[in-house]
Amino acid sequence: MKIFKFGVGCLESPERIVAVKDIITAGFKQEPVAVVLSALHGVTDLLTVATGRAEGGDEGFREQVAELMDRHLQAVRVLCPPREHAGVITSIQLLINDLEEILHGVELIRECSPRTMDLVLSFGERLSCTLIGAYLSQQELPARVVDARELIFTDNRHGRAVVDFQTSYRLIRGQINSRKEIPVIAGCIASTADGVTTTLGENGADYTASLIAAGLEAGGIEIWTDQEGVMSADPAFVREAFMIPELSYQEAMELSYFGARIIHPYTMIPAVEKDIPIVIKKIHRPAEKGTLIARSVQPHPYAITGIASIDDISLVNVEGSGMIGLQGIAARIFGALARATVNVIMISQASSEHSICLGFKEQVPERVLDALHQELSAEIAARRVEDFTLLRDMVIIAVIGENMRGTPGISGRLFSALGNAGINVFAIAQGSSERNISFMIRAGDKAEALKTIHHAFLSPGS
Repeated sequence: MKIFKFGVGCLESPERIVAVKDIITAGFKQEPVAVVLSALHGVTDLLTVATGRAEGGDEGFREQVAELMDRHLQAVRVLCPPREHAGVITSIQLLINDLEEILHGVELIRECSPRTMDLVLSFGERLSCTLIGAYLSQQELPARVVDARELIFTDNRHGRAVVDFQTSYRLIRGQINSRKEIPVIAGCIASTADGVTTTLGENGADYTASLIAAGLEAGGIEIWTDQEGVMSADPAFVREAFMIPELSYQEAMELSYFGARIIHPYTMIPAVEKDIPIVIKKIHRPAEKGTLIARSVQPHPYAITGIASIDDISLVNVEGSGMIGLQGIAARIFGALARATVNVIMISQASSEHSICLGFKEQVPERVLDALHQELSAEIAARRVEDFTLLRDMVIIAVIGENMRGTPGISGRLFSALGNAGINVFAIAQGSSERNISFMIRAGDKAEALKTIHHAFLSPGS
């Protein structure tokens, strides 16, 4: 069996939904398939806006609800024959009515808890499955809408629930036991053991596909998007960027973490554990192979595999001669940041113990500085630690590849190329796996840095 997952870019219009149907039809002719769907394009945003207005006591949320209904009705009229309209529209209307009642309750109490927000957001994928499941059935495909909340069980951490894998895999095997039908499953949605709706967080639909594949021990996952497969660099900055034909799981996780357009690293874990290959494909070009992500992949001729970047970074430097030999200083710094709920994206420490550089998203610099001042106030007063240096408007760039492991001279080539281009590097980090070198530069140098690295490592003859 193969799992097909279609993202919002594939569900932007009725024409694209027809293309989705064609892909499912072709796949089902070759082997059994299960389908995981995101919400239609823009629907999650509409639900978020509607909830915000309702929470503010604004009955204007009904405008978004009406737009949701209209958008799905338009798709029904294009996709389904007139004789089938009434049944599909009734199913959609019932869901819309439920949604409107929930939002009315939010309006009355002027509060939307995380639990309620999960329930509201679930309507996007449920509406999508209702519409597309009916359309597939009318195209003489044996589609059956399966409620994801009956397949995937989680705890009650709303917004990013933690999956009970053992129970979920048992439920998946029990519910999806026929190879003669096409299960249509809402992505990102799950439930607690008590039946309370939860969601799986960022890239939750990809996570659903990975969980379904792992539960069924499927032969593969195809992630269909409106983008190319995984690119060697961001084509918006590097015209010569090309699609990478194959990636190891580790390369894909590294690239994804550092901003490449791949599925989120966490969502890959169930597939990785079961050694299930993942293919990223573009809906406009179904005949192309896309990018294969697997444990064992074909070697390529380049020293690196790809380049990724994270924008909107700030850098804080904690420095002081009194830090040398000061036991527990790193633990105190990271403990203070953890209590302030700050996620540190990059760390660089001099072997002299004289300084520690911390990279994090731009939204939290004040929290970082407050937390550090509180924790190290005595050391600052005693001049053991200097006041902190904050640099804004930075970018982290990561150079990633399996071929980097054990290959001498990669760092020398990298930083020589950047130096020759006049690009200043503020901090460097490299893991012991040797498949990633990360460094921080000014945001204004990003485009030149990406082009320089790509030319140095990924151009013909490099």
